[in-house]
Amino acid sequence: MKVGFVGLGAMGEPMARNLAAAGLLAAVWNRTPARAAALSAALGIDSAPSPAELAATVDVVIICVSADADVIRIVDALRPAARPGLVVVDCSTVSPDTARKAAQRLGEGGAEFLDAPVTGGVEGARSGRLAMMIGGSPATLAKVEPALSAMATRIVFMGDTGAGQAAKAVNQVMCAGINQAVTEALAFGEKLGLDMDRVIDVVSGGAAGNWFLEKRGPTMTRGTFAPGFKLALHHKDLAICLSMAANMQIDLPLTAATLDDYTALMADGFGDEDISALYRRKRP
Repeated sequence: MKVGFVGLGAMGEPMARNLAAAGLLAAVWNRTPARAAALSAALGIDSAPSPAELAATVDVVIICVSADADVIRIVDALRPAARPGLVVVDCSTVSPDTARKAAQRLGEGGAEFLDAPVTGGVEGARSGRLAMMIGGSPATLAKVEPALSAMATRIVFMGDTGAGQAAKAVNQVMCAGINQAVTEALAFGEKLGLDMDRVIDVVSGGAAGNWFLEKRGPTMTRGTFAPGFKLALHHKDLAICLSMAANMQIDLPLTAATLDDYTALMADGFGDEDISALYRRKRP
């Protein structure tokens, strides 16, 4: 199986490296050619001139870009090379409607499509321990699972095209709530004059323990917000979630409040920081 990778950002590059380590990566393409050229030279694989030329030489194309418009732009660029036997897997976080549109456009040429958004942050991308939510056909998933297993340790089929993105929306809403709870609680503890390293240590071992507290608690209480998951990207994802909820006449008040907090932080220039930068609005 030969795999091509499109989108070499904070998540995409380590995912591509894990495919290379598994002996599966054949070619890469990135909107900024210098990034693709650098990774190509480092790994000894091809840097394709265009998405279509990449797709023409591989069995599987994996996409990891930032937004709905980016996914559709890449899909349209791939369409000249769409053919029976080609599988396109989109690991971006976009709306279910965008996933269905991508599948329809690629399907016109006979290519198969999976929406496969991931969670686990940059740490998970680097370690190959992402969780992946799949929408599409079980038969298509079976074809590409060896490639997906090079990047993820948990691969769960969710249903028809778009179901992977729907599951990711649930994940993003939950992340918003966890971020609100952890940042508020730690700011409260700091105001109480507690040793925050000790607070994080003991709370992590109890009922309130969670990944975000363990990984981001020590950094946020020191005022460090290096991006594991950029605040501006979570803002984009939560806007998708609120749009989905509005279409179903469902209220997501905590999500709406988090979106407002992120909007204020982005206005202050913190959009490229980690989502734990929410602590800036909570701390004493």
